[in-house]
Amino acid sequence: MTHYTVRVGSTVYGSRVVGALVATSAWFCLLSSAYGGGSGLNVAIVVNQRDPTSVELGNYYREQRGVPAANLVRLTSWPGGKIRWTRTECSTHLIDPLASALAERGLTNQIDYVLLSMGIPYQVGDTNGVNSTTSVLFYGFKPDQDTSPYGPSCTLPNNATNRYAFSENSFNSARSHGPPASACLTTMITGDTLEAARRVVDQGVVSDNSFPTQTVWLARTSDAARSVRHAAFDNAIFDARIRGAPALVRTNLDSPASLTNILGLQTGLARLTLAKNAFAPGAMADSLTSFGGILFEATGQTNLLAFLAAGAAGSYGTVLEPCNYTAKFPNPENYFYQARGFSLAESYYMSVTHPYQGLIVGEPLASPFARPGALSWLAISDTAMLSGTTNLSLALRAAHPDQPLQQVDLFLDGKFLLTLTNMAPAAGNVLTVTINRKRVHYTVPPDATIKSVASGLVAALNLHTITNTTGVIAYDRGDRIELQTLNPLRSGSSISVSATAAAGAGAAAPTGLRAGLERVLDSTGFACADLAVSGQPAVGDWLQLDVLKTNGIRVSISRTNTTADGALSDLVVALYQNIAAHSELRAVDGVAPEDYGSGQVDNKPLAGFTLRARSPGPTGIGIQLLWSGSPSFAFLPARTNRLDSNIGDLRPRNHLYVAAGTTNLTFSFPLDTTTLADGWHELTAVAYEGSHVRTQTRAPLMVYVANTRLRATIAFLMSDTDVAAEAPLPFLVSANARNARKIELFGTGGLLSAVSNQPSATLTVQGGLLGAGLHPFRAVVTDLSGHQYRTETVSLRLIGTELPFHVEVGGMPPALR
Repeated sequence: MTHYTVRVGSTVYGSRVVGALVATSAWFCLLSSAYGGGSGLNVAIVVNQRDPTSVELGNYYREQRGVPAANLVRLTSWPGGKIRWTRTECSTHLIDPLASALAERGLTNQIDYVLLSMGIPYQVGDTNGVNSTTSVLFYGFKPDQDTSPYGPSCTLPNNATNRYAFSENSFNSARSHGPPASACLTTMITGDTLEAARRVVDQGVVSDNSFPTQTVWLARTSDAARSVRHAAFDNAIFDARIRGAPALVRTNLDSPASLTNILGLQTGLARLTLAKNAFAPGAMADSLTSFGGILFEATGQTNLLAFLAAGAAGSYGTVLEPCNYTAKFPNPENYFYQARGFSLAESYYMSVTHPYQGLIVGEPLASPFARPGALSWLAISDTAMLSGTTNLSLALRAAHPDQPLQQVDLFLDGKFLLTLTNMAPAAGNVLTVTINRKRVHYTVPPDATIKSVASGLVAALNLHTITNTTGVIAYDRGDRIELQTLNPLRSGSSISVSATAAAGAGAAAPTGLRAGLERVLDSTGFACADLAVSGQPAVGDWLQLDVLKTNGIRVSISRTNTTADGALSDLVVALYQNIAAHSELRAVDGVAPEDYGSGQVDNKPLAGFTLRARSPGPTGIGIQLLWSGSPSFAFLPARTNRLDSNIGDLRPRNHLYVAAGTTNLTFSFPLDTTTLADGWHELTAVAYEGSHVRTQTRAPLMVYVANTRLRATIAFLMSDTDVAAEAPLPFLVSANARNARKIELFGTGGLLSAVSNQPSATLTVQGGLLGAGLHPFRAVVTDLSGHQYRTETVSLRLIGTELPFHVEVGGMPPALR
C-alpha cells in the first residue's frame, strides 16, 4: 500500500518527506480489537461539511475506531449553527440525507450506532416541544405538550417510553420488538475546542478491554430535588457486588472537586467543580439538573461538557427543563451494564426510560469491560491470491468458558457479506438449576433464542411447587435471570445455587448456563418506607407516627395544628423534624426521615417523606410503622406497615446467565470469488460473544482476487514541490481495457469522482472537501463486459493548516532545532 502526507492549507508535501513528517499506519483498516456490542463496522459518522472542525473530528474518529470510509456521511446543506434546529430542518438536513446515504451504500442493516461530529445542532424543537438530536435519531421525535405552569416539559408522556431500557439485550436484536427498526444508538462528540472533543475519543478508545478497578461514586447531595436518583443506588450496588465489578459506592457529597481517577460519578447539583483528572478512561458521569445538556448557552448551571473536560468518555444532560423525573435521567444500573461489557452507548440508552429530552455526548463504543476472544485465519497470509471458489478456514477461541463465541460474520471491504456460523441454543439441551439440592430442569425448545431460553427458565423456576420448596423467585432480565429470596430475612449464605447445561437430546450443547455466585448474597441496602398524607388541616387536626423498633421499644411522635390558616406542609415538616431529632430514633436501630416533598392531589394539599433504617441490611424490615391522624386526612399507607417499600433491594440475591456458542472451533467455508471484483479486498471475520453483550473480535485479511484479465493501477500524482492551498489531489487510474465503461474513485465518504468510456483518467479531489486526517483512496474499473477491478489503496494524511513541525536556528555555535 502507498502512503502520503499532504497539507491542507498553504503547503502540500509529497511522498519523500512522509517519514520525516508523520508516521502512518500500515493499513488504515487493519485494526483488531474487541468492542462491546459493536465496532467501527457498525458506526455511521455524520459530519457537517461547512464546519472544518466537524470534518476533522469525524476523520479522527474514523481512523481511531477503524470505521470504513463509506460509513462517513457529509451534511452539505445545513446553513445554521450548532445549537438548535426545527423538526423540519432536522429531517431535511440530517435524517433524510443520512437514511438515503446508508441505503445507497447498502449499510442500512449494518449500522447500529450514529456518531454526530461537532458542529451539528443538539436541540430539535417546535410547538410540540423540544427533544435532543441524539434522541430523535434513536427513536423519533416525541411531542410533549403540557398546560402546567412549569412549561411543556414537566410531563412524562407515554409515547416517549424507551422499550430498550433495562432490556439487557443486544441492540440489534432489541430492535425487532423494542425501538423502531430505524433506530440507532446515537451520541454526539463535541466540545468547546477540537482538542477537547478529540480527548473524548481518546478516553473511550484507550479504555477498551482495560478492566479498570477504580470506584464509581453514587452521590447524594444536600440538593434534595436533584438527588432523587439515590433511591436506585442500592439496586445497582447489589448487582455490581454479585458481578464482582469495581465498587459502586454511595456517598453524601456536595463537592466532588477532590475526586480523582474515578470510574464514574452520578450526582445531583446545579453547579459543581471537578478536578482536571477526575475520571479514568471509559468513565461515565453526569448530574441530574435542569440544563446539563445545554452546551453553548449561558444557563448558570454546570453542563455535561465539564464531565468530559475532566476526563469522562461520556455524559448526559437534558436540553430543556425536564423537572426531576428520574425516568428522564440515567439510572445507576448503567454502571452495572458497563461492567457486563456493554458499550457506553448501550449502557446509557438501556438506563434511561424517557430519553427524549436527553443529550448523550461521548464515545459510543467505549467498552472497558469487553473481553475479546481470539480469532485467526488459518493457512493463509495477507496478500494471498484467490480465484474461483476457494475454501478458507478460521479458528476461534473464547476468552473464558463463561464467554463462549456464538456467531461469525464475514465482511467484505467493510460491508457485511454473510454469516458463516451461528450456534443458537439447540433444541433438546437441558439446563439444570439447583437451589439447596432442589433441581429444576428446563429443556430448550426448537427455534429458541438466548432471550426465550431465559424467559422459559424463569417460568420453570417460578412454578408454585418450586418456589414453595426453594423460597426463591426469579425475574427475567434479558439474558440474565435475577434470583431473590421470598423471605428477605433469610440469610443468603444458607442458600447454595449451581447451574449446568447438558446436550440432552440435542446433538451438541451450545446452550450455556452459569450462576453468578455459588451462594446467594445478602443485601447491604437500607430498608425504607414512603409515607404521605393529603387534606386541609383544621384547628385541632393532628398527625401521628408510631415506630415499633425490633427491640420492642415503641416511639410515638405527633403534631397538632393550632392555627386556622395552618398549612399541611407546615404540619408535616414539624413532624419530620421531631422524628429526625428523637434520641431513640437516632440510634443505629432507629429510623431517619428524608426526601420531604409536597404538592397537590385532587385539588387537596399533599405532603410526605421517606423513612429509612439507619443501618444497612434487611433487618430494618422488622421495624413497624403506624401512620395515623385526624379523620379529615387521607393516609398512604393507612395501616400498620414495615420498612419494605424497596423490598427488591433487601432480599438476598443472585444471578444466572444464559449464553450460547462454543469455546473452541475450527471450521472452513467456501468463498466464490467470481462474484467479487478482481483486485484487492479486505476480508474481515467478526466473532461475537454468545451473550447479549455480543462483544466483537475482528480478524482482517487482505487478499488479491484474480479471475479475469482486467487489471488497473492507481497512482497519486504529487511532486515534492509546494502547491497552493486550493490545489487538487490528482490520481491517475489506468486500466488495461481498451475502453473501460467506468472508472470510479472512492475515499472517505464513499464515491468521490467518476468518468466514463476511458481506459485511463486523472481523477481529482479537493483536499478541503476531505478535511484533515487519514484518508484511503482506491479506484474501481468496470469494463464493457461488466467485469470489475479494485485497485490497491493509497492512503493520504492531510495534516491541516499547521506546519508539521517548527524549525529554528539559534545558539552558539548555531544549532538546528
